[in-house]
Amino acid sequence: MPRLSTLLALLASIVSVVIFFLPPPAGATPLVMHAAALMLFTVGLWATGVVPEYVTSLLFFLLAVLLAVASPQVVFSSFASATMWLVLGGLLIAEAVSATGLGRRFAGVLFERFVSSYSALIIAIAVVATVLSFFMPATVARMLLLLPIVVALAERVGFAYGSSGYNGLCMTAIMITYQSGSAILPANAPNLVLAGATETLYATPLIYAEYLWVMFPVLALLKGVFALWLIHRLFPAVVRPQAAPPALPAMSAAEKRLAVLLVIALLLWMTDTLHGVRAGWVALGAGLLCLMPRIGVLPPTAFNDIKLGPFFYVGASIGLGAVVHESGLGGFIGASLRATLDLQAHADFTNFMSLSVLNALVGLFVTNPAMPAVNTALAAPFAEAAGWPLTAAIMTIAVGYNVMFLPYQVPPVVVGMYACRVPVATVVRVSLPLAAAGIVVFMPLEYLWWRLIGYFG
Repeated sequence: MPRLSTLLALLASIVSVVIFFLPPPAGATPLVMHAAALMLFTVGLWATGVVPEYVTSLLFFLLAVLLAVASPQVVFSSFASATMWLVLGGLLIAEAVSATGLGRRFAGVLFERFVSSYSALIIAIAVVATVLSFFMPATVARMLLLLPIVVALAERVGFAYGSSGYNGLCMTAIMITYQSGSAILPANAPNLVLAGATETLYATPLIYAEYLWVMFPVLALLKGVFALWLIHRLFPAVVRPQAAPPALPAMSAAEKRLAVLLVIALLLWMTDTLHGVRAGWVALGAGLLCLMPRIGVLPPTAFNDIKLGPFFYVGASIGLGAVVHESGLGGFIGASLRATLDLQAHADFTNFMSLSVLNALVGLFVTNPAMPAVNTALAAPFAEAAGWPLTAAIMTIAVGYNVMFLPYQVPPVVVGMYACRVPVATVVRVSLPLAAAGIVVFMPLEYLWWRLIGYFG
């Protein structure tokens, strides 16, 4: 009997074909229907996982061009994005950290004092992931820097690949890296897209301190604590008492070169606003240096061992967002959803929940980096209808993309899955209940926080 995931993928494919040939409703064009069909087909295969994610990604590229849903320049626009090359450079760096043994050395330095307690390890990983969010501007880079260390740490405490403890440590690093980053303005791509779109459309810059004050206490700290509790419950494990590890040998020449390279890359990531070099180009340069003869730490043939699945997955995710935006599907979805809302002045709680949930649901149709590009244009009429300052309506977009239902929505989470070889089903075990709690518990708490600090004006 076919598995449920296979049946769901088949259903999504059939519905996609029907949508492709349906006449467009009022306010839509045939191109919008074709883009909707392609989006449903791609998201359906990603969500069910019946074929490898990179196969679905390549299918997206092929079908988008053959069906003329958008121009090749739009479909493949992700390959001109620094984010794509950040992924590739990060994969090379992660391979170098693992191959040289520097990951195991970092794991010992950062976490050795916590290896007697599984709970302490989870908390320590969460703290490191959160601190990195303040200094490294790219979520993908943080994933690829931290996860090889976490994998080495799991090996150190006896958690075999695929075990409950292994999954718990990896999921802590992945989820906290994402959650913390969404609450710190320069720490991930959607925040930067939101800031850029806000300044472009409304000549209103988002302020670092204001963004941190509005978002971090509830959606990073409180929600992060809940995420740790959830992961601990879903993936219970016990660290077995082990003898102290043998003293690490002196750093090899390759480790020293890689450590210097990582320090330089970290400094460049932290100061990108000063020198203007995007994080992606820093990562790509560092990755290439790892492959260079004499000064590198990997043999040139190591590139053949790099699994490029996340590279194409992220490319398709970004390309899908571009297609949705260019075809007009994003605007059509936003306008349709807006028409269903009944925003009224002085109904702050209802307005806040309606807009935040709306923005979260849009994330099921467009990938995380594309959400601000689609939704920011609707902020002004929403603010006017609710009687809010413009920034309050804009910030509900950030509240929305703080919620992740499925991993395909957030390309860095997908990269994290690949980096530690965690299956989609494992991520969904955390993401779905965390998303439900995000809407039922943490959105109302965020509303109370905004009311307390007077953010509604």
